[in-house]
Amino acid sequence: MTTPTFLPVLSPLMVEDQVRAALSEDLGRAGDITSQATISPDMVATAELNSREDGVVAGIELARAAFRLMDPTIRFEAFVRDGDKVSPGAMIARVSGPARAILSAERVALNFLMHLSGVASYTARFAAEIAHTSAKVCCTRKTLPGLRALEKYAVRMGGGSSHRYGLDDAILIKDNHIAVSGGVAGAIAAARAFAGHLVKVEVEVSTLEELEEALEAVPDVILLDNMGPEILRRAVEINRDCAGLTEETYAVDVRRVKLEASGNVNISTVRAIAETGVDYISTSKITMAAPTLDIGLDIALA
Repeated sequence: MTTPTFLPVLSPLMVEDQVRAALSEDLGRAGDITSQATISPDMVATAELNSREDGVVAGIELARAAFRLMDPTIRFEAFVRDGDKVSPGAMIARVSGPARAILSAERVALNFLMHLSGVASYTARFAAEIAHTSAKVCCTRKTLPGLRALEKYAVRMGGGSSHRYGLDDAILIKDNHIAVSGGVAGAIAAARAFAGHLVKVEVEVSTLEELEEALEAVPDVILLDNMGPEILRRAVEINRDCAGLTEETYAVDVRRVKLEASGNVNISTVRAIAETGVDYISTSKITMAAPTLDIGLDIALA
C-alpha cells in the first residue's frame, strides 16, 4: 500500500493575523487616501493576478485573506493551487468587487504572494538539481522575522523540507555548545539526558575525527559543517562502516545516524553535495536569497 503524501496547510488563524497586521501597517491612520480621493465609493472593478515569469505559486490564501479583510464582498477566484507551476501570462486568480477595496488590498496581497512564490520557486530549482539523488534540501532558522512559518511553508510548496522551526522543537548542538560543554560525546550525552523521547538530537562537526566521536555517542543526525564533496563522501563511508551496512542497505536503513551537509551550499554546488550520499542539505539561500516571483495585478472596470 502506498502511503499518501498530503500537502501542508497554513492555519487560517495565522493567515488572518499576518494579513491583518500587514493591512494595518499599510493603511496607517487614514486609510488609502489615494483611492479615496480618486475613485467613487460605488465603483466596482475586476482584477486579474497574473504571473510574469515561470515559477511555483505559494501564498494564495494570504492573497485571498487580504481582499476579504479589506471588504468581505470582494469575490476571489483562484485558478491555481499552492505548489502549482506557472508560466508567463498565467492567471493565478481573479478578484471582483468594490474598486477602492481591491486597490487598497493589492499591495499586501501581492507582497505575500510574490515573496512566498519566490521562495517556493527558488526551492524548486534546488530540488530539481538533486532530484536524481535521495538527498533533501532543507531550510533553516534563517528567515525573515515574523515570517518563518510562512517561508517554511513556501519551501515545502517548492519541494523542499524544513529543518527545526525554532529553538524549542529539536536540539542542535553546535560548535559553541561543544566548546562550552567540553566535548562532542559529553554534549550529546547531556542532550539525551535532558530531552524527551520525541525530541531529536543533532550535533555539528567540522572534521572527520569529530564525526567518529559523534557516531560513538549515536545522535539522531550529524551536521557536517563546511566540508567539501570529497570529505563528505568519506563521511558517508565512515557512517556506513560504523553501522555495518552495505551500499545497498545504507540508503534504506531507518535506524542509522542521518547525515546533513551545511555550508557553502548554493545552486551551483548543491548537486555535487547531494551526490556524495548525504541525507539532507540545509541552506539559508532558499529563504534569505530567494528573488520574488514577478506577479502583477491588472485591473479593468466592470
